[in-house]
Amino acid sequence: MPNLANDPSRKSWINVPEHSDFPIQNIPFGVFITKEDVITIGTRIGDCAIDMGALQQLGYFEGIELTDDIFMQDTLNDFISDGKKTWRLVRNRLADIFDAENSTLRDRKDHRDVVIFDIKDIEMLLPVHIGDYTDFYSSKEHATNVGKMFRDPENALLPNWLHLPVGYHGRSSTIVPSGVPVHRPMGQTLPNDATQPVFGPSKLVDFELEMAFITTDANVMGEAVPVDEAEDYIFGMVLFNDWSARDIQKWEYVPLGPFLAKNFASSISPWIVTMDALEPFRVESPKQDPKPLPYLYQEGKHSFDIHLEVSIQPEATEETVISKSNFKYMYWTMAQQLAHHTVNGCRVNSGDMMGSGTISGPTEDSFGSMLELTWGGKNPIQLNDGSERKFINDMDTVIMRGYCKNNDIRIGFGEVSSKLLPVIEKRL
Repeated sequence: MPNLANDPSRKSWINVPEHSDFPIQNIPFGVFITKEDVITIGTRIGDCAIDMGALQQLGYFEGIELTDDIFMQDTLNDFISDGKKTWRLVRNRLADIFDAENSTLRDRKDHRDVVIFDIKDIEMLLPVHIGDYTDFYSSKEHATNVGKMFRDPENALLPNWLHLPVGYHGRSSTIVPSGVPVHRPMGQTLPNDATQPVFGPSKLVDFELEMAFITTDANVMGEAVPVDEAEDYIFGMVLFNDWSARDIQKWEYVPLGPFLAKNFASSISPWIVTMDALEPFRVESPKQDPKPLPYLYQEGKHSFDIHLEVSIQPEATEETVISKSNFKYMYWTMAQQLAHHTVNGCRVNSGDMMGSGTISGPTEDSFGSMLELTWGGKNPIQLNDGSERKFINDMDTVIMRGYCKNNDIRIGFGEVSSKLLPVIEKRL
């Protein structure tokens, strides 16, 4: 089935500001609540949010096999379960409805009034019910930097790293959409030169610049997803800030990996950009040496040229861009991650989320965490207001943005923005 929505010459009768992340060629999916407290599934063009539940009730999806309430739910899980054919049919239909040459909705003010909202008049919600969340560790540059800081600089990568996508299971209950603040976590740390741990607020709260992908129902328990079919089970991608408490992490991560240092919060951008929308931006990923085992081996373009940046904004001041990176630096691809995740028969369901791991590039200004940017706090970053940061301070807002761009179109993710609030004090 052709991917008609991607036609770069297509224009919309909805105004799209210059440099917008959301032209008619994007058509992302999300969930929002209106001023009338109506929760609906929707999409976005320019600065307009579009109520797909209302569109369905008005008959605009006629001819596509959909359950009557598919877009009147508070998550995208059921729609994602319908699979790639349905996603493309719906996205193509939306592109047609809002095409500049189509007057069907354009000339029906009574319909437009119940379908289209100014983006400032709605609140974005978590787009999916995340049953399971896995975080990978797939940037060679990031893994090397961390290995140099915490282990032997001459043997920064552990022996398994070049052979498989390393990952761990995280906590889905504390994944929140952009705009929801995060509290500084409490936990055990081992101060320098101490022999016994202490309990208290983390002093080294950090962000991790990541992206995450959302899956559909991929398999049944016991079956594996072949690497050359894995992309068919990926619905789309979001920006992902995997908050981290480095001092807690350092004390707890041996032998089973991060726990309290990671499960206190992760933040995502609310619009899911589909793999169809990202198709024009495919690129090859870094050369993998040694050659992966057959179940992980891929040829061709299986990564995406997604420009990423991170800013810190202290309260009541301007933001400072502190990192510029790119998703294409990731050593392990999403297809390889999903294939490895299921090769032992692990079941993957609609709405499951897989984090890429911190995305660090080859230069110091492309590192994806404060841990790397300041090299463990040794090299503080100076912000535009004159203040310095080794890690994230209370009341700082961390903002991540991402977009793809070629000679024809720009497709973006918007942003994920989260403020770090002080710890909630509770005596144990």
